[in-house]
Amino acid sequence: MSEKFNPQFTITPATANALMRIEAVKQVFTSLPITPQMIAHLRETARLFSTHYSTMIEGNRLTQEQVAKVIENGQYFPGRERDQAEVKGYYAALDEVERIAKRGGPITEIVIQKLHALVVGGGKTQLKPTPYRDGQNVIRDSRSQGIVYMPPEAKDVPGLMKQFVAWIVRKDDLPIPVRAGLAHYQFATIHPYYDGNGRTARLLTTLILHLNGYGLKGLYALEEYYARNLTAYYKALTVGSSHNYYMGRAEADVTKWIVYFIEGMAEAFEKVRDQAQREQRWGGKDQTMLLRTLDAKQRKVLPLFQNTQEIGAKDVAILFGYAPRTASLLCHKWVDAGFFEITSKSKKTRRYKLAKDYEAMISYLATI
Repeated sequence: MSEKFNPQFTITPATANALMRIEAVKQVFTSLPITPQMIAHLRETARLFSTHYSTMIEGNRLTQEQVAKVIENGQYFPGRERDQAEVKGYYAALDEVERIAKRGGPITEIVIQKLHALVVGGGKTQLKPTPYRDGQNVIRDSRSQGIVYMPPEAKDVPGLMKQFVAWIVRKDDLPIPVRAGLAHYQFATIHPYYDGNGRTARLLTTLILHLNGYGLKGLYALEEYYARNLTAYYKALTVGSSHNYYMGRAEADVTKWIVYFIEGMAEAFEKVRDQAQREQRWGGKDQTMLLRTLDAKQRKVLPLFQNTQEIGAKDVAILFGYAPRTASLLCHKWVDAGFFEITSKSKKTRRYKLAKDYEAMISYLATI
């Protein structure tokens, strides 16, 4: 077992630039006069995105719309019981992260074990902290079944986790975003559980950032960046000369992971800043004027986006009682008009989101 967690990495010029971008957003964000109502709307959207994308990374089959329905209405989807439990678990764990951040921590092994209990417990309350695994687990390629990574032996996990938590709370000059990224990497490396390691690692990352002044009021979702760059996510986490923890992984240089993580954090922060600035810039009067430029059907479709970022032609067909082809043609017309943007180009599962000029209208609709 390694004596202590001593990560090896280099702050590249790209990483240094991304860190400066993060700090710039952090400074600008504190001066934006964001209303409580706006914060409530954007935070809930971010939480639903985080839940959807973090569980999707692990193979969850629920769409964004279905995730929102499970969380907000308790809707049941036959044959998706496990997926629904995962969504409820992650959302409940996000609630716990927010509570811990509000009280100022601390991060302990028990806190991490409680987060994991929520993740794998389907969101049930009064769960006991989950103990670490008592046997060996192996990560295999889903196609070839070849070993991708063999974590440390179970007997070493308690000691590694103790050292890991001591490292997290240690005070030094390491930039907080880098510390959060390294924590994500090391938790995934120790892999202290049989299941739920990735989700718990992402929650722990969020908690570290929130506790150290990088919460942005809970309005960003790092998980969306991971999910949209999933191949790069796994590739960046795969370091070292061997798949065996004891043969290079523990002492490997993790620079490529830090580059990936910090760039993703910068993108997520800038997305929140841009959204907040649009919300600030567009008052009720401006929103009303923009609404007047829309036809009746466009105004009627706007509420579909209040609980999700994307919809399909099927949603439009149900809303208006149209045949599938008619709904698809209408969506295509709205893309040409600059009202919709295509997010998924597959003809069978084509998805649409509102163009940027109309995104901020959604929170405004809730006030009228």
